[in-house]
Amino acid sequence: MGTINMAGGVSAPKDPTKKRSAVYLMLDDVIEGRLREDGKYAEICFLEGRVAPKLRSIMPDMPEEMAGELQTCAGLRKYVYSIGISAIAEEKENIGKNIAFTLNCRGKEGYGGTNYRAMVSLDGTRAEIILSDYPENVFDTVLASCYMEFSEYMTAKMTIAFYLNDGYEVPELILDAPVDFESEAYQQMIAHSFMQEGNLSRLKSAIRKARAGEDVTLAYIGGSITQGAGAKPIATNSYAYRSYQAFRARFGAGNGENVHFIKAGVGGTPSELGLCRYKKEILDEAGEKGVDIVVIEFAVNDAGDETNGVCFESLARMAAKGPGHPAVILLFSVFMDDSNLQERLIPIGERYDFPMLSLKEAVTLQFYAKQPVITKRQYFYDLYHPSNEGHRIMADCLDYLWKRAEESLNFSGEEKELDMDKAPVYGNTYQNLEVFTKTDTEEGIEVEPGDFSQTDHELQYVERNENAFATPEFPENWMHGGAGENPYRIVLNCKDLLLVYKDSGDLKFGKAQIFVDGVQTRIIDPVEVGWNHCNAVIVYRSEAEARHTVEVRMENVEKYFTILGWGYTKTE
Repeated sequence: MGTINMAGGVSAPKDPTKKRSAVYLMLDDVIEGRLREDGKYAEICFLEGRVAPKLRSIMPDMPEEMAGELQTCAGLRKYVYSIGISAIAEEKENIGKNIAFTLNCRGKEGYGGTNYRAMVSLDGTRAEIILSDYPENVFDTVLASCYMEFSEYMTAKMTIAFYLNDGYEVPELILDAPVDFESEAYQQMIAHSFMQEGNLSRLKSAIRKARAGEDVTLAYIGGSITQGAGAKPIATNSYAYRSYQAFRARFGAGNGENVHFIKAGVGGTPSELGLCRYKKEILDEAGEKGVDIVVIEFAVNDAGDETNGVCFESLARMAAKGPGHPAVILLFSVFMDDSNLQERLIPIGERYDFPMLSLKEAVTLQFYAKQPVITKRQYFYDLYHPSNEGHRIMADCLDYLWKRAEESLNFSGEEKELDMDKAPVYGNTYQNLEVFTKTDTEEGIEVEPGDFSQTDHELQYVERNENAFATPEFPENWMHGGAGENPYRIVLNCKDLLLVYKDSGDLKFGKAQIFVDGVQTRIIDPVEVGWNHCNAVIVYRSEAEARHTVEVRMENVEKYFTILGWGYTKTE
């Protein structure tokens, strides 16, 4: 029934799609208008391959076939009458302001895809996109992303509903019960993350230092989860920041200013790149005293590790044997499909007696209980990253370790130091890796950039430490800018050699050939992965150190290629 208007007639219903059956892509998900490298405040949610799991995590009873087809633009037009978008600002002063919403479709054969657009008021009012208002585009392939542009920094809760065409029905949405973070069941779930207490001597030493007012530094290195992906705001709700704050509140002297925080998470990067980032992003940041605690989180990033664990073990040893002789903690995150690589990494923790915590052990079994402590929809922001609730759980797992170490302080007895001279599980080839970038000057290293003389400014940006703003990775670099046949040449003494380069989704980038002493060792395709981020690959291996001439040549000199840096080992 409509409502009576001032002229005495009946107005059309205010919400004509309300009676349509609906499925949800977002349901009160927190979005954050962060300052991006293009100067705009925006949130980007990538959708390719992620739509079906997201839909079914919210509505597990919806037809699997429908969820699968809704990943495609054709399926969207088949099933969906309209898209409803509503959002409400989390800050009172921003209620009623607007954001520009775009659902982007990927095109094919070089053609752009359809962009479904709406202006959304941050007061909870639903905006509606009626698909029939947009002509069908035969070049549309899959749903690519949702893009929300803000006028300034702010956060909001957003819901995106797909209202179905006539003839399609799904079971009614059943809302999840709120997570009871104070319940006994929650505490038991957190305790299940504890895979191995390990040797706590270094962690206890850090606690004693913090209580005595000495400077203590906690460092975190990992992929996008450590960067804070899925946490809103990313700077203060990431598991890294929250667990650091828990440590600071428990053990910091006075107001806790003696406890310091370093966050070195970079999206899409495995431990192979972590090795190349550790010195600059953690040790140089910490200063000559080094760090006291290092949390390593690569259990969901190392699937493509070409060394099958050697890089991860080398990184763990690099940290444990490095300045400050920190406590090393292995933290195993988990994906929405319940997967991670902890079975590969657990033997490393066992060999060196590192504390180990697993989110897979904590949350996955209870996901399938009749009354879960937290549902998958609540734990995950998307297919790969935790929500604010998920990040809180990760932080609480680390805080559980802080408490265990605190309790062990009360027990007397001789503390046994870590033995880091044990034979490695997989290998320690890269534990003394050195890194050379454009800003470095190293005796014995000679560089002739050739036609790789430009600097690439379209780089991967990340939020470091406590910063809410993002800064570029490897801002000083060597780029081939699409002209010139002269190769890049570096001459150095090394045993093993890694190239750090930029992956890109831009087709102006092309393949580069790597030659060591005139022999081709690798062909690298920077568009194979398809998005802009840092990558590292091994281009040379040897049992003995020698002086080598390395060249990077373009297969097609009209293409671009960016060298970010080099990692190399020498004979110990």
